[in-house]
Amino acid sequence: MARHLLSTGTAILLALAAPAGAETTLTVANWLPPSHPLVSEVIVPMTEKIAEATHGAVKATILPAPLGPPGAHFDFAVNGVADITFGVQGYNPGRFKTTNIVELPFLGESAEDVSVAYWRVWEKLLKPAGEYDQVKVLAVFSHGPGEIFMKDGDVSSPDFLQGKKIRVGGGIVHEIVSALGAAPVEGPSSKAYELLSQGVADGITFPYESVNYFKLIPQLKKAVAVPGGLFNTSFYIVMNKAKWDSLTPEEQAQIDSVTGEALARMAGQMWDRQDALGREAMAGKITIEPATAAQIAAWKTALQPLVDAKLAEAASTGIDATAAEAMLKDEIAKEEAAK
Repeated sequence: MARHLLSTGTAILLALAAPAGAETTLTVANWLPPSHPLVSEVIVPMTEKIAEATHGAVKATILPAPLGPPGAHFDFAVNGVADITFGVQGYNPGRFKTTNIVELPFLGESAEDVSVAYWRVWEKLLKPAGEYDQVKVLAVFSHGPGEIFMKDGDVSSPDFLQGKKIRVGGGIVHEIVSALGAAPVEGPSSKAYELLSQGVADGITFPYESVNYFKLIPQLKKAVAVPGGLFNTSFYIVMNKAKWDSLTPEEQAQIDSVTGEALARMAGQMWDRQDALGREAMAGKITIEPATAAQIAAWKTALQPLVDAKLAEAASTGIDATAAEAMLKDEIAKEEAAK
C-alpha cells in the first residue's frame, strides 16, 4: 500500500510539473484557399514567427478545413471555437464602426503605409471603443487601394458610373458606388466572374490583386486608377482571450514582438506585392487610365457627405473620429516620407 501511495504521489507531482515545460498549440481557423496570398504570405509566416519567437513553446497550427462562413470567424475567436481567426470586419455589418476610419476614399497608394498607420491609430485612439474587448487583437490592417474596373466604355467623364451596375462586396464601397450614381450589385468575390460574364454587372470595384487572383482580367477592358484609392477594406487577426491569458507573460511578450505593427506591416507588404503583380498581369489587356482632375474634384464633392456620416458613425462609439482621421493621414504621410 505504501509503495502504491508513493507511486501515485509521484505521478501527481509529475503531472503538476509537466505544464511548466509543456508546448502550447494554438489552432488557426482559415476560410480561404491555401494558395491565397493572405494565407500563404501572412498567416503561414505568422505561425512560423510565433514558434520562432517563443522558441517552440507556442506553436500555431492552421486547421485543414473551414469551420464556417467568413462572417462567423470573429465569434469563433470570441467563443474559443478556434484560438486564432482572421477576417474582414465588414462581413459583420454594423458591428465594427471604427473601421470606417481606414475604409474612407483617397487615403494612400500603399497598403503597407495605410496598414501600419491604421495599427498605430487603432492602438492609440480606436481601441477604447471596446469593439475588440472580447479578444486579443494580433493585427488590424488594410488591403491595397480599391480601383474601378469596367467591361468596356468611355471612362473619362466624372459621371461615367451613372446608371452602371457595379459589383461590390458590401460595406462602405456599396455606399460609395451609390453616391457616384451607380447601382451596386452585391456578391462574394467568388461570384465576381459569374456576375461579369453573365452581364449582371458592368464593372467591379477591386484592388489590382483581386482582379488578377479571381481571374477577371479577360472580363474587363478599362480601369480608372484613383489616387489613394476609391476605398479600402479593413481586416483583423484576433485570438481567443482565455487562450491568450493562459500563456505566460514571457510568451505573451514574445508573441507581441512579432504581431501588432510588425504583423500589420507584413500584411500590407503582401498586398502591395500582389497589387504590383496584378497590375503587371493587366499589361496589354486592360487599359488603366489615371483619374482626371475633374473626376477627382467631382467625386470628392459627391463623397464628402458620406465621409462625414462615416466619421460620425465612428464617433458614436465614443472615440474622437476627427482626431483619428487626422492621425491616420499623418502616419500614412510619415510612412510615405520614410521610403
